[in-house]
Amino acid sequence: MSKTDAPAPDRVLAQAPTTVASSRLLWLLGPALVAGVAYLDPGNVASNMTAGARYGYLLVWVVVAGNVMAWLIQYLSAKLGIVTGQSLPEILGVRMKRPTARRLYWIQAELVAMATDLAEIIGGAVALNLLFNLPLIWGGVITGTISMIVLMVHSRRGPRIFERVIIMLMLIITIGFTAGVFVSPPDAGGVLDGLVPRFEGSNSVLLAASILGATIMPHAIYAHSSLTRDRFPEWQGVVATRRLLWATKWDVTIAMAIAGTVNLAILLLAASALQGVDGTDTLEGAYAALKDTLGPIVATLFAVGLLASGLASTSVGAYAGAEIMHGLLHVRIPLLLRRLVTLIPALLILGVGFDPTQALVLSQVVLSFGIPFALIPLVWLTAQRGLLGTFTNRWFTTAAGVVCALALVALNVVLLVLVFTGA
Repeated sequence: MSKTDAPAPDRVLAQAPTTVASSRLLWLLGPALVAGVAYLDPGNVASNMTAGARYGYLLVWVVVAGNVMAWLIQYLSAKLGIVTGQSLPEILGVRMKRPTARRLYWIQAELVAMATDLAEIIGGAVALNLLFNLPLIWGGVITGTISMIVLMVHSRRGPRIFERVIIMLMLIITIGFTAGVFVSPPDAGGVLDGLVPRFEGSNSVLLAASILGATIMPHAIYAHSSLTRDRFPEWQGVVATRRLLWATKWDVTIAMAIAGTVNLAILLLAASALQGVDGTDTLEGAYAALKDTLGPIVATLFAVGLLASGLASTSVGAYAGAEIMHGLLHVRIPLLLRRLVTLIPALLILGVGFDPTQALVLSQVVLSFGIPFALIPLVWLTAQRGLLGTFTNRWFTTAAGVVCALALVALNVVLLVLVFTGA
């Protein structure tokens, strides 16, 4: 039976439960950790580093709030894939009866996936330039090549091995981006003060919107439902599904705890060691400032973390893009071929000498356009009893999802207005 022919929820729930009581929690973890890499991509690094260097601890609350919202959103995405046996793009592809509407939706989702990939390839290229003084174009080629190898692991060895590779890269990211906090510990009073929601001028609002825009990635919403669908295709029955959803809550909690800690560590490091230092609004400038302030070891670990961030997140982004195309257009092309095609725009930008930091900023603007198209359908679909049956959202879960959607859409509108008006 193909994924697109997965049984309807009511039929799934009517089947006898599988013997899952003996399954250990550890073996059920993984999909959320893979999707969580999207929260540690180079766009997050740039936003959090700039926020800490410019405003100190002011926007700590934004990172925390974004992580809380991300937990709910990723859990809903995972639940959709587990209960229905289909990804979010697949469900939308079936429900959109008009081919024109489906193709237009695919175009915006594809542009979002490509914008994400652009930021991640550029981040990897910048990291290789910082570590080995490689030209950016060759750094982009190497980053793209390594990501193709990672995707080959998924195609030939399956999702479990792919998960292990991504989790290993996530460990490197965590070490690289948190090491500096131990060398330059943040002020506890400043951190507590930063938990109080407030802004200081329009630029702080812009940075807050950038942090949230870089945190809630549309492609992570699409990808997580696909990852759980691929990982647990044989799990059927009420008991099996309940146990799997329980394990998924732990999976999402662990993934978001890691992502939130790392993002917070980046902001706190910049606030404690780089506040007021010129040039920290670029990745190259942040690296140079860390090297001058905390020494070459911390700066090198930061660059290694940035490289791992680019490699892991671009692999997950390519996977998400393939699932978007398959779900909406019912077309599946090999992941490696797709990787080659989507690599071209990033290499062209690097080849013509376009400023990499500016390219990162523009990619975040494109991502802002895509958030409502992924988030609103997710909240709506998980509230449909005809689709999820017994596992439909409770009213307060749907209410929380609506609040998150409204807040994120509003902040991203603010981001777009501030960017296009030059405020």
